[in-house]
Amino acid sequence: MSQSHELQLHIAQMREIRSILNAMKNLALMEVHKLQRFQTMQGQVVTAIENAASDFLSFYPDLLTDNVNANNLCIVLGAERGFCGDFNDSLLAAICKENYTGIIAIGNRLCDKLVDNKRLTTTLEGANVAEEIPVILNHLIDILTAAKPNEAHLTIVYHDIELNQIRQRQLFPPFASVKSATPRYGYPPVLNLEPAVFLTDLIEQYLLAVLHEVFYLSLMAENHSRLQHLDGAIKHLDDEMINLHRKSQIYRQEEITEEIEVILLNAESEFMR
Repeated sequence: MSQSHELQLHIAQMREIRSILNAMKNLALMEVHKLQRFQTMQGQVVTAIENAASDFLSFYPDLLTDNVNANNLCIVLGAERGFCGDFNDSLLAAICKENYTGIIAIGNRLCDKLVDNKRLTTTLEGANVAEEIPVILNHLIDILTAAKPNEAHLTIVYHDIELNQIRQRQLFPPFASVKSATPRYGYPPVLNLEPAVFLTDLIEQYLLAVLHEVFYLSLMAENHSRLQHLDGAIKHLDDEMINLHRKSQIYRQEEITEEIEVILLNAESEFMR
């Protein structure tokens, strides 16, 4: 097989790979747009609950207690799939700086990197698309319920695409930023429940809403990172195919020249006869 023909076969293989990468890129782009809509709505829900908690706790601040001797647990929200650069490595670097007593890792790619970590307590598969998030959250809530989060400090570590950085967000005790808020009204809120019961229900709703918001933000950041990674890979393939095409043309020209020389030599040999 001639060198030019081998290069043409190689170029054809690279075109197939490029087609696959481009399809993956388009899927990631579609997922980012979908997650943006979900996250916007979920962010509004979280803000509304935080505002209600601020109004409530400004009159009942003593109901929210904090155990300073509690275990320090963290949930690390990593990537389920590859092609996202240093997405997981940057999360590992962040948690290594903290004194967490236990780690719940989410995302198979991240879990593989934590398999030898003695602080790792639980692993879960991550979400590939937004529709898988509720199922994963149900498993996570079961794990957290068994771990009694009200007896520990619970933090979630994830990529926040809005802040463009890794965020370590305290989940429990909740409402740390609004506990000492100044009352906006002169009278406490009118409740149909006892204040302690209301706070318990509010915390449950808040944790579920925040977890949804965080998962949307993390998956959006993962797909955005995948977009950048795949875009770089596609550009590299395009450059390689251009170089290979040039080489193929050079080899083909050389082969044509050799063929012409052979034809001339044969013609000259026939003439000499």
